[in-house]
Amino acid sequence: MADGTLKVGTITTSSGSGTITIPSGVNLTAPGHILQVIQGSTSTSVTHATSYGDTTLTAAITPSSTSNKVLVRIEQACFTGGNSGGSIKLMRDSTSIYTPSENYAYYFDGSSIDARNYHCYSFLDSPSSTNSLTYKTQGISYNSTAFKTNTSFTSFITLMEVAG
Repeated sequence: MADGTLKVGTITTSSGSGTITIPSGVNLTAPGHILQVIQGSTSTSVTHATSYGDTTLTAAITPSSTSNKVLVRIEQACFTGGNSGGSIKLMRDSTSIYTPSENYAYYFDGSSIDARNYHCYSFLDSPSSTNSLTYKTQGISYNSTAFKTNTSFTSFITLMEVAG
């Protein structure tokens, strides 16, 4: 284009539509840029025992280059009664890529407590792949089956491909 900008798409808003432009010289694939964002969610209730089990929170992404990373953001709704808790592990396909060092990252002490909250964290993965990758969470109870995920709230998993 004569003005040195590159048209990359059209945006539509409640007040009309327009063109998105990026100044010449801007490299959208330079390291650190977000290339795509995928979000999954669930509100299915799952009760967890003292071994890890699926929470039904999952999303898939296909990186465009083996040098790119995937930033995973977990916002897992959790519930527990008093003197109990649990933890949330992150899986890529069938491989565990983050397991908390303890199984009580989410814990409440007290017999009359009824706690609902979000257990949140981020993890930067280097999968070295251009295949479709499925990320999911698994939960574990600390000392009983009183730890639940996705009770009355919606849980989210957000995957962001980061240029490497």
